[in-house]
Amino acid sequence: MMRVMDIEHFKQRLLERRDELVAMTESGEQGAATVELDQSRVGRLSRMDALQGQAMSQETQRRRMLDLKKIAAALQRLEAGDYGYCLGCDEPIIVARLDIDPAASHCVACADKCEQV
Repeated sequence: MMRVMDIEHFKQRLLERRDELVAMTESGEQGAATVELDQSRVGRLSRMDALQGQAMSQETQRRRMLDLKKIAAALQRLEAGDYGYCLGCDEPIIVARLDIDPAASHCVACADKCEQV
């Protein structure tokens, strides 16, 4: 069982990361906006660059949203008293793994199994 102080530390880290991601998401929405394809105003290569930039921005936004979902799930586990336990095998996740990724939901062994599938 984790100490209360450790839980508060991870909760604070999750909340800080969530706030960072929300701020980045709000500022990154402009880059994901629809690209104007008016040939009379923008050259072909410039349009291609704009489309590539748009695609990269959209992927970044998608990843941020995924991270926000993982953080929300970790905060729910924290409130339920299940934080720090693997969703696959129900064994404790080592603290070093949670230090690296406080939103981790699986131990190393189960995460490896999930990635191989």
